[in-house]
Amino acid sequence: MAVNFIKELRWRGMLHDTMPGTEEYLMEQMRAAYVGFDPTADSLHIGNLVPIMLLAHYQRAGHKPFALVGGATGMIGDPSGKSAERNLLDEKTLRHNQEAIKSQLAQFLDFESSAANAAVLVNNYDWMKDFSFLGFIRDVGKHITVNYMMAKDSVKNRISSESSSDGMSFTEFTYQLVQGYDFLHLYREYNCTLQMGGSDQWGNITTGTELIRRIGGGKGYALTCPLITKSDGSKFGKSEGGNVWLDAKRTSPYKFYQYWLNTSDDDAEKYIKIFTFLTKDEIESLIAMHSDTPHQRILQKKLAEEITIMVHSQEDLDNAIKASNILFGKSTSEDLKGLDEATFLDVFEGVPQSEISKDLINNGLDVIGALAEHTGFLKSNGEARRALKENSISINKEKVKEGYSITSDDLINNMFVLLQRGKRNYFVIRVV
Repeated sequence: MAVNFIKELRWRGMLHDTMPGTEEYLMEQMRAAYVGFDPTADSLHIGNLVPIMLLAHYQRAGHKPFALVGGATGMIGDPSGKSAERNLLDEKTLRHNQEAIKSQLAQFLDFESSAANAAVLVNNYDWMKDFSFLGFIRDVGKHITVNYMMAKDSVKNRISSESSSDGMSFTEFTYQLVQGYDFLHLYREYNCTLQMGGSDQWGNITTGTELIRRIGGGKGYALTCPLITKSDGSKFGKSEGGNVWLDAKRTSPYKFYQYWLNTSDDDAEKYIKIFTFLTKDEIESLIAMHSDTPHQRILQKKLAEEITIMVHSQEDLDNAIKASNILFGKSTSEDLKGLDEATFLDVFEGVPQSEISKDLINNGLDVIGALAEHTGFLKSNGEARRALKENSISINKEKVKEGYSITSDDLINNMFVLLQRGKRNYFVIRVV
């Protein structure tokens, strides 16, 4: 192969562990590899981006990527004991989620081309649904000893850390067999010889290589990437509102862009290697420029731009930058009125709001009444007059004087008016 996949992962900080001989094996010819994804929602989130990037780099290196949707697991619920809500899916929901996930993966992987290394999406429900319990323990379970399963760190850690009353469920204990069988099935059906995943998956992956050796009479390989953390110790992929999703309906492109833009310097230097396809030279140049002028946040801006375009689009990025400039840069009333309702609410999330009747607007609302009596933004009419004389009041980002009336022409999305005193003091009127 022309591109050394392992070497690429190594300099990007995306390689945690790999089976001996994997690098040489992948350099010989095109190989098939897979990564598994949980289909309990109809969107992936940024915690899934590392395995997605693994598959994308794999395909770019000339190999064939398989994305496996864990529908069988989705049908039995989350076995980890850590989920407050057990996501039991029916087949219709599962198929819907599978298609939604495929469309998100298609932003990174080529499923459509006629090339030999076109990506393939598979669902383990398709081969697990016809297995009987007796058939599974006869054909799969008998090949792996309890001693082997107990030796896995994931099992040992769970058993040693929990009280005897909680313990580990049978489902969770045998999950490594289900995942291991997936690897065996893909090995038999597609000559898939490599499984990739997070470092916490090493035990499950190597159970698969063991099944390939004992049942398939072949050799499977394992590769893991580090679990991504933030430099301040908080969990990567979470914001105050929970997961940062790839679906624009769940996390708007503006919020998505802001998540990356707010990355610390240390994290930005790490993330730009992991979450973009920029070359080593390009990244080293950006790091050097950033270190010269850190206040310009060159790394954060480039990271946020690259990943927003990949997950969403250039248009979404442009709109996110425009929305960001409304709060932090120079913008006009027209820029403000160009925001859709969801983005407007995202931009001004946490800004104080007050509702007023549409009748007040239709008749023309005097700016002093809008600032004080009808909203409470300012404490009194006198304070409102002083602020207007100081030229510190803006309506929808444009300065106004005493005597100005707010009308329906000022409404953003036929619903909002933005009041502002000075540079950073905002207030939203919601017209109902």
